[in-house]
Amino acid sequence: QLQLVESGGGLVQPGGSLRLSCAASGFGLDNYAIGWFRQAPGKEREGVSCISRSGIRVNYLDSVQGRFIISRDKAWNMVYLELTDLQPEDTAVYYCAADRGPDSAVCAPIVVKSRYEYWGQGTQVTVSS
Repeated sequence: QLQLVESGGGLVQPGGSLRLSCAASGFGLDNYAIGWFRQAPGKEREGVSCISRSGIRVNYLDSVQGRFIISRDKAWNMVYLELTDLQPEDTAVYYCAADRGPDSAVCAPIVVKSRYEYWGQGTQVTVSS
């Protein structure tokens, strides 16, 4: 069974940093484009970032560009999202997702949740003083 598990969330003060991890079990991430999404209370789930199979193609939501960095570690079958300069508006549950569709569609400039088949359960990020 394909499973994704996120970790690394927590409570941080404004300006702080976190590193989120997405681990896969039951399959290798090499053949999947990976996306990170977030959902704040009362809001739609939005795409934050994505990375292609090779790691060459990456995209970011405008509001996180320059603050978040996505990367993948093939040796450890992991994908990471480094969050820096966190702000209260970044507070949300963060999810990773995977799909085997074409990188050009799955990891497009706007990261769309309907493109992703497999989802993790999420990790909470809270930014508050």
